[in-house]
Amino acid sequence: MLAFLQLSFLRLLTPAAWLALRLYLGWFLIVGVWDNIISTARMEEFEAFLRNLNCPMPDIAAPVSVWAQFAVGVLLIPGLLTRAAGLLLAVNFLVAVILIGATGANERDLFPPAILIFVGLVLAANGAGAWSADAVLGRKLRATGA
Repeated sequence: MLAFLQLSFLRLLTPAAWLALRLYLGWFLIVGVWDNIISTARMEEFEAFLRNLNCPMPDIAAPVSVWAQFAVGVLLIPGLLTRAAGLLLAVNFLVAVILIGATGANERDLFPPAILIFVGLVLAANGAGAWSADAVLGRKLRATGA
């Protein structure tokens, strides 16, 4: 009975869970910044938003943040360089939490960017999972002795 309560059988779903997380988060990040990538007007709106948050160099920070999110999304989908992508995700959204938090935002407003800090750290600490490009490359490197 205790073994059942520990739900150990769910470990079988670990590769699928990591894949689902990566696919959804990668898609979410890409879709979330796509308008800034294809539209100068939307990028300028994001720059103005950052300027209103007293972000230093918003004309540089906006495209850096947008392209960082896009790159993380592209890397997460196949699970490539996932640990680095996780760190980049955490740093990007840590900056967002600092900027938004300085406005007096409450916990509910901070939750979306804050949770992405923690998801990024979990990905950095754990990697992409068994069903990923990182896992395939790791197996190939071990097989060649590199």
